[in-house]
Amino acid sequence: MMSSRILTLLVLLALLVLAPLYLPMALVNAGIQMLIAALFATAFNVLAGQGGMLSFGHSAYFAIGTFATIHAMNAVEEIAGFPTPLLPLAGLIGGGLLGVVAGWFSTQRSGVYFAMVTLALAELLHSLAPHLSGIFGGEGGVSAMRMPAWGLDFGSSVQVYYLTLFWVVLGVALLYYFTRTPLGRLCEGLRENTHRLRFMGYDVHRLRLMVFTVSAAFSGLAGALLAMNNEAANYVLFDMNLSAQVVLNAYIGGIGAFFGPALGAAVMTFFGYAVSDLTRTWLLYQGVIFVLVMMFMPAGLFSIGKWWRRHSDHHSVRQLGAVLAGWSTACVLGAVGLVFVVEVLAVILAQDYQSLLVAGQPWPAIQLFGLSLLPGQVWVWLVPLALMVAGVLGVLGVSRRWARLREEYAS
Repeated sequence: MMSSRILTLLVLLALLVLAPLYLPMALVNAGIQMLIAALFATAFNVLAGQGGMLSFGHSAYFAIGTFATIHAMNAVEEIAGFPTPLLPLAGLIGGGLLGVVAGWFSTQRSGVYFAMVTLALAELLHSLAPHLSGIFGGEGGVSAMRMPAWGLDFGSSVQVYYLTLFWVVLGVALLYYFTRTPLGRLCEGLRENTHRLRFMGYDVHRLRLMVFTVSAAFSGLAGALLAMNNEAANYVLFDMNLSAQVVLNAYIGGIGAFFGPALGAAVMTFFGYAVSDLTRTWLLYQGVIFVLVMMFMPAGLFSIGKWWRRHSDHHSVRQLGAVLAGWSTACVLGAVGLVFVVEVLAVILAQDYQSLLVAGQPWPAIQLFGLSLLPGQVWVWLVPLALMVAGVLGVLGVSRRWARLREEYAS
């Protein structure tokens, strides 16, 4: 009998295959970005979640994979002969080679010292890249074109989507298989107790280096898919923001589960796509989400499914659904109040609005959410505050209800 996990993966894969047939082109492009982010976060998780080595400079391997593929695309354009769908292999190799070199240095240490070395190496590349214009193209970057191959011209986003989907599914599957190999199993030993591994005769540095190289290679593969999609690359890819982003995505999804970071990366990438055009403060919301997830759901979003499976044998679907719906509703209420306050503050603190203020005169109205709001009116601040308080009280109330249900079952 097919397990629920395999069935879920097959349904998800079917949805990913069928999605471009029904979605507008803008969402297809967003889907490509979500797939790339999911592969990058999964590769990062092999190092951080499985191996216990938190890298703060993984954008370096992603960027090297991007540039390696861009140069491979230009080489194919000039000399022809190499099929375009296989060009992401250049990113895989590029990321892996840099991983061997950078990993040899960084895996000499562990813990915070390892994190600092990865950060320093990434910053070193970020500083050098603008000066190596022959490789990284300076401020203008490097561009290339996807050449036709195997009867496909790769001129539409749909073809690029399926190319990206193929490599992401293959990459995630290989990484999952890696975690089931003896080396992958030893990753947990690297995370939990390296002294015991040394006592058993393992070369810890070599193990760390191999895990680091695998993670860097598949990060390079994710960067290669970005090159295939954008047909351009700039040294900005080496920026620390990309390294920070993959850390946030992985932890929001949950590094304790193999598919958790992929979930977090897909959700947060779509969040950025959907919200960044609506407000300039979307990065603030992203930070608030990260803080709240770490405070109240430290195992990440993926733990919701685990929570459901763990309690489904003892509680009915109606009870679990009511608890989950209650938490969700309370969170939405609090989020609405928070967004209202943040957006009002963003408008009245903007330079344009401040220039309209006249001493001794009431503050002029602002247009927000289709409403004309006077910042001097009390209800403008009391209503969102009441929503936030209702959200907090709702979460606490549902949590108490859930605690009583568990006590009733235990008794």
